Amino acid sequence: MNKITDSGPVPPPTHAANEFLAYETECRGVLKPLLTDLLDMAESAGWNRRTAASTLMFLAAQHVSAASKASAAG
Repeated sequence: MNKITDSGPVPPPTHAANEFLAYETECRGVLKPLLTDLLDMAESAGWNRRTAASTLMFLAAQHVSAASKASAAG
């Protein structure tokens, strides 16, 4: 069973992006259970939870860096 697909769709924000603190807080609340599920799945598969979390941080930073470079180029 795939917990993430069982979680349903990610709900849309109820705050505008320019309401930065409320928007970011809401985003964290929405993504936190999905992240927990993903880490649980990685751990169940045999990965060290700390390593999986660190890898996700690395991949997220890489994604942000690539998006920033694309914005600067375009």
